[in-house]
Amino acid sequence: MSSASRIIRHSRKFCNGQSVLSSEASVLGRYFSTNGSPFAGKGNEVLDERVHHNHQSKPFILVAEICLQCFNLQTTLRRGFSSSSDLPPHQEIGMPSLSPTMTEGNIARWLKKEGDKVSPGEVLCEVETDKATVEMECMEEGYIAKIIHGDGAKDIKVGEHHLSQSSPKQEVPEPAKAPEPKPTVSKTEEVPHGDDRIFSSPLARKLAEENNVPLSNIKGTGPDGRILKADVEDYLASSAKGVPTQKKDKTGVPVSDYSDIPISQIRKITASRLLLSKQTIPHYYLTVDTQVDKLMKLRSELNTMQESSGGKRISVNDLVIKAVALALRKVPQCNSSWMNDFIRQHHNINVNVAVQTDHGLFVPVVRDADKKGLSTIAEEVKHLAQKAKDNSLKPEDYEGGTFTVSNLGGPFGIKQFCAIINPPQSGILAVGSAEKRVIPGAGPDQYEFGSFMSVTLSCDHRVIDGAIGAEWLKAFKGYIENPHSMLL
Repeated sequence: MSSASRIIRHSRKFCNGQSVLSSEASVLGRYFSTNGSPFAGKGNEVLDERVHHNHQSKPFILVAEICLQCFNLQTTLRRGFSSSSDLPPHQEIGMPSLSPTMTEGNIARWLKKEGDKVSPGEVLCEVETDKATVEMECMEEGYIAKIIHGDGAKDIKVGEHHLSQSSPKQEVPEPAKAPEPKPTVSKTEEVPHGDDRIFSSPLARKLAEENNVPLSNIKGTGPDGRILKADVEDYLASSAKGVPTQKKDKTGVPVSDYSDIPISQIRKITASRLLLSKQTIPHYYLTVDTQVDKLMKLRSELNTMQESSGGKRISVNDLVIKAVALALRKVPQCNSSWMNDFIRQHHNINVNVAVQTDHGLFVPVVRDADKKGLSTIAEEVKHLAQKAKDNSLKPEDYEGGTFTVSNLGGPFGIKQFCAIINPPQSGILAVGSAEKRVIPGAGPDQYEFGSFMSVTLSCDHRVIDGAIGAEWLKAFKGYIENPHSMLL
């Protein structure tokens, strides 16, 4: 005899249990209400009971369906929900993968709340990924039944459920409000001190202990002379005399003051990828100085034309991006990725540009930079940089890069630095600032001045050999020192 058969035969609650076992197909169920009770019956009887009870707005749970086949009792567990408003049919929506490298994400904020009706294309929430903050859109019409992870929820794995959405035909009840917490009254504590007792509030005592202040030195202003938190704060302020009070740990050793800053999802993933890059990619570095006097003159002439036509001004970085793209076309080995079993050489030249913002470091991409004019590159870079600062980059704005440029010279005046490769790329160019130098002439008293800019190429030695990296830098220097060749 199966477990289900024993339950029905011996339970006092199933008064019709014996008759059920003789039926060909029977059902075991329960209604959840104030007077709900389990029952058993034939399939048609259960359907009638279910319809009857649903008219009374009582949720129904189908516990088990019992079938007798060849005198062997077999049990199939099933579960169903009524159309009652407090148990609507729904589908659970998981955290989507919004970038190729995303494994988890944070909920920045919800733009919809429980009970809201949503349609395809509407933005449900903003998700903080490893690259940027991305809007998550609704795919089907319905209602927000339940928000599982609220604003600020962190480290939600890809695929983990964070939202329940009901069908558009179901009414979703208003979310129940949490009971307001009752205000707690701080109780005073009695602290024995010699023959007298010192009365103080818990907050005052804790603050005094943290600052190593005896309560006997403080005069209380509370009822019956109780010492309050404000009394301790006043004592600390009056006794400091311009010297900050140093906190001490439990052993009495002075502890320096500090603040713990929460890590954003972007910074967390950036740190992980940079650490992985430094640990797994064999970096080497090549530095060269490029004379930029002709480049600056050409830039000035182009900007005069841009201003007259209403276009965007061209920056030195825009010219660097163009020179990088043309050098990659001339030396395609540097436009490649290490794929463990083979080297993938990319046919499209997509240059990522490092942009520092308050939200972290972003690297939006200029696609097919070798085929675009300087004016187009200037407009795209400014547009992408603004989107990065607004934290509104989309995956297509930063995915698919094949080489990266990082410029700390123009914005910050850094002379020279070495950048970390952005995997799976094999190279990144670090651009320093331009400075005036003396150029010796043919004679002892002959000399002239010139502006030079230092650039450092970081290479993945698995992909780019030293001679190949040097060849690429030679090509890049040629375009920078003869900038009119970039316009041909």
